[in-house]
Amino acid sequence: MDNPSFDKENRDYLPQRDRELLLQLAREALEIAVRGEQLPELDLSSIPPNLSEHGATFVTLMKNQELRGCIGSLEAKRPLAEDVRVHAMAAALEDYRFPPVTRQEIPGISIEISRLTTPHRINYRDIDQLVMQINPGVDGVVIKKGIRRATFLPQVWEKVPDIEKFMDMLCRKMGAESGYWRSGGVEIFTYQVEKFCE
Repeated sequence: MDNPSFDKENRDYLPQRDRELLLQLAREALEIAVRGEQLPELDLSSIPPNLSEHGATFVTLMKNQELRGCIGSLEAKRPLAEDVRVHAMAAALEDYRFPPVTRQEIPGISIEISRLTTPHRINYRDIDQLVMQINPGVDGVVIKKGIRRATFLPQVWEKVPDIEKFMDMLCRKMGAESGYWRSGGVEIFTYQVEKFCE
């Protein structure tokens, strides 16, 4: 699946074999999590070097084409392969919007991985200037105020293509009222993703 915007930071796409390995690792982690078992330590020497480099990912679980769980991080804190495993387990068990995934559900769940670029802070004087710097369908968006923050992956644009509704929903996700992004004093960041799925 092509994501032309991912090259904005001169990052290369992962080879297909590496994508397949990450999806395999995510699937294994999902199954281990649902069985209630401990995730075994990952032997970094056994995987391609670029999967051992630190990376930030979101892992999304889908069931019957509906969201079943999504967990990730915006910062690269651990090796890419380990990040995928940790978030696959968390998406299955820790997404507060859904009950934990059961064993019976596993065959009907598909996995999507989003590999993130580093978020870039938008500098803006007014709302018009802000809106001009957000690319619907391309950018993931982060809104931050103090210790509170929320993000939507670029995939959310598929269901919410209107930028004002998108930003209003993002405010509500952060726990603020709709339109809070217009009030000033909030930080807005954008990033892009390379996404691939089973």
